[in-house]
Amino acid sequence: MALTMDMRDLVKSGSKLQAERQQSVTIAVVIELDADEALVNGLRERLRPQTVGASLQVEVANPASPVVLHACDAVIAVAGSGGAALADAIRPARQAHTPVAVVALGDEALRTRLADVLTHPLADLIASDDVEEITDTRLANWLADELASKRLALAANFPFMRRAVANEAVQATAMQNALVGAVAFVPGADMPIMTANQAKMLLQIAAAYGEKLGPERLRELAAIVGGAFVLRTIARQVLGFVPVLGWAVKSGIGYGGTVAMGKAAIEYFEDGADITEVARRLRERAGGVAQRLPKRGHKLPVSAPDAAGSVQRELPGFSDMPALAPGVAGE
Repeated sequence: MALTMDMRDLVKSGSKLQAERQQSVTIAVVIELDADEALVNGLRERLRPQTVGASLQVEVANPASPVVLHACDAVIAVAGSGGAALADAIRPARQAHTPVAVVALGDEALRTRLADVLTHPLADLIASDDVEEITDTRLANWLADELASKRLALAANFPFMRRAVANEAVQATAMQNALVGAVAFVPGADMPIMTANQAKMLLQIAAAYGEKLGPERLRELAAIVGGAFVLRTIARQVLGFVPVLGWAVKSGIGYGGTVAMGKAAIEYFEDGADITEVARRLRERAGGVAQRLPKRGHKLPVSAPDAAGSVQRELPGFSDMPALAPGVAGE
């Protein structure tokens, strides 16, 4: 039976996400004179604001001309040899507790040396021989972590940030649904909560990829997700052949199913699908998974954790879920 989605709650969430996407964001970039040209060009290509809400301050760390940084949300320092001029340029920002990432093209030995020379925390120092790994993965994840309240504004302005911001939404929702699955005492009581969480996750991913979140789109999303929720389809099948589901099994299903759904949604958005098309594809994908699982009433000669393991293998994305402890007692 389809679950009824709270449209007012969805509309409120959509409005909130729209407002977050429109926040102002300011990034300062400090470039050392001998910084690698390929890395500088890679950052120049990616740090092109898409809206008037974002602004950049670009400075060169030159010993002859001290850098004065204006108020900003984060600083990206592009290091070469990591000299005194760069250390002087980023020191005021660090003293003001502004997040500062130092990026450099090189190996782990360079990263360690720069940390010593600049007296900069290793956690905020990114070095790799691959420009794309520096920018699209490690720097994007760093910005998403450090500027959590402005993730959607970052995604709206800098396309290289979209996947990192979407992944953060998936992981946060997956952990939330894992907790919901673990603490629900009444059978089926967790499904409406998980459904609402999943719908909001889709909205967050859609917002990261620049989708419009108007009332008509939200109504379509509510009808599709409320009528064919991935975890509910899977859970109904599992309940038919696992004698007793322990809290760890239900928690694992909540986590793994959410990750699977989120990863699929990200792939679809990156292929150019809109939010309602993504929801339709997820419904079809859930139906395909359900057909491959044993039918209700079919008994398997395995324990609950073992059976849950078979479900994990059926679902894309379940490889990311925490391992289920053997011998978990059922409720």
